[in-house]
Amino acid sequence: MELTLDCSKRADNEKPGALRREGVMPAVLYGHDGTNSVSLKANTREVEALLRKAKGQKVEISLNVADMPWNGNVILQEVQNHPWKNEVYHISFLAQQN
Repeated sequence: MELTLDCSKRADNEKPGALRREGVMPAVLYGHDGTNSVSLKANTREVEALLRKAKGQKVEISLNVADMPWNGNVILQEVQNHPWKNEVYHISFLAQQN
């Protein structure tokens, strides 16, 4: 079963708290070009559905970023949960090296 997620780049002036109120999950992509990271955003419902399907450690996901020429396979690196709301707060991806 292949897991996929569609994202877009997050502008510098978009605040994570405001995005969460709008139903958008902040995310970050590491290692797609070596050293730089990219701030992303994805639909919260799609992220939650993906996390329900993703079982175990080092889950490979096909990540499609609409605003970048880069698309590829990533590993779900970190899932941050809100301290007391039991909600996913932020996710991090690590690009697979080909």
